[in-house]
Amino acid sequence: MGDHKMLILQTVKLILLALKLLPKRFTHRNVLFMIYLVTLVTHVMMDEPRFAQPIPNVTVAVGRDAHLPCVVEHLGTYKVAWIHIDRQMILTIHRHVISRIPRYSVTYDNSNTWLLHVSQAQQDDRGYYMCQVNTNPMISQVGYLQVVVPPNILDIESTPSSVAVRENQNINMTCRADGFPAPKIIWRREDGQSITVERKKKVMVYDGEVLHLTKVSRNEMGAYLCIATNGVPPSVSKRIILDVEFSPMIWVPNQLVGAPLSTDVTIDCHTEAHPRAIIYWVYNSVMVLPSKKYIIDHNENSYRAHMKLTIKGLSMGDFGNYRCISKNSLGETEGSIRVYEIPLPSTPSKQNLHMEQKETVPAVVSRNETIKVASQPEVLFPMKNDEGHASRSPNGIPFERKGSVAIGQSFSYTDMPPKEFGVSNDARSSFGAFTLLSLTTSVVPSTLFVLCHHRYESCLFL
Repeated sequence: MGDHKMLILQTVKLILLALKLLPKRFTHRNVLFMIYLVTLVTHVMMDEPRFAQPIPNVTVAVGRDAHLPCVVEHLGTYKVAWIHIDRQMILTIHRHVISRIPRYSVTYDNSNTWLLHVSQAQQDDRGYYMCQVNTNPMISQVGYLQVVVPPNILDIESTPSSVAVRENQNINMTCRADGFPAPKIIWRREDGQSITVERKKKVMVYDGEVLHLTKVSRNEMGAYLCIATNGVPPSVSKRIILDVEFSPMIWVPNQLVGAPLSTDVTIDCHTEAHPRAIIYWVYNSVMVLPSKKYIIDHNENSYRAHMKLTIKGLSMGDFGNYRCISKNSLGETEGSIRVYEIPLPSTPSKQNLHMEQKETVPAVVSRNETIKVASQPEVLFPMKNDEGHASRSPNGIPFERKGSVAIGQSFSYTDMPPKEFGVSNDARSSFGAFTLLSLTTSVVPSTLFVLCHHRYESCLFL
């Protein structure tokens, strides 16, 4: 800039010198023409203000500081101004702040850079900014300030943190969020299980603000996470617990449990209920309480519970019907288990046992023959793991197998009914043929059915 001034001064000196040396030859018109030439040469030889580089587009998170640079070369005596185009607001002129918003300021680093500062940027600061130089004609350039906002879940417009629905009904869970850019909403289950949507279609991730669940089952109970993300950290999530309510249900693995006197026996029930159920045992219309005699154990997991009752040192007064009861606000249910005595095993000789079987039940009996039964007949009954045998008689009375369980052991029956009563083909091939006879006893004045095994010379009374 100093070189340009020296050039102008030297040009003026030359003109004045010419006027002194040749005063008679210069008229007033000639002087004006010389001044015009000097001005024209000066403007041609001098550089006009120009922008050295464009204003970059700046992105900043809300609440952070932003800086917009404007680099002007050969500014001379001209002024630089900053204008917010979207607001139509003059922010600064030269070194002075015009705007009344205290978050705006300007600095000049003496290297042709005019820096506009926006402290703690807000969403209203987003938009186009113009750097202007007051030349004739005016020159300017524009940059963009992007103010991004991390996602935020709107609780007032979303489903509460805990929601309940009856089993087999429908429910919609909503999750709304704001931010800039607009956030994307995805749903996941906290336990990593799949989500059942659109007529039992299973997905691991569901996109959308509203999660539609139809005919909700108890397996869909648990915590769901709605996650909002828009590329601006941090992402946010909301945890919504879905409770599926249903009345109690009970499964009894073994409805009939036998054990000898003075041994310990354990009976159990499985129950499902929500809301959480009250579970307890009842014997002879009296609630069973924990004691040295009774050991009660409850294992609960979510809506499932496993009830166990151990009876120590069985006595005659301990046999009978025990009930496991589950009760919640929606209903009550119970299961029944009968504990009965198994006689201690005896060890008669094989010869005596063979003679007793022959005397009690003949191998072949005619249909109308009358037999005498001296005592309660021994009834053969297959163990639980014997395949091909029915677990119950046709009239529903469970069979008992005497003298085949060691002291301290017990066997039990499930509540699952057999597919059909009878003996399978495999069993027939293994045990031989049976004969069904109709007998009349002198002890019980009724007709009995006897199923006789010809190989082992034993019969099953029905």
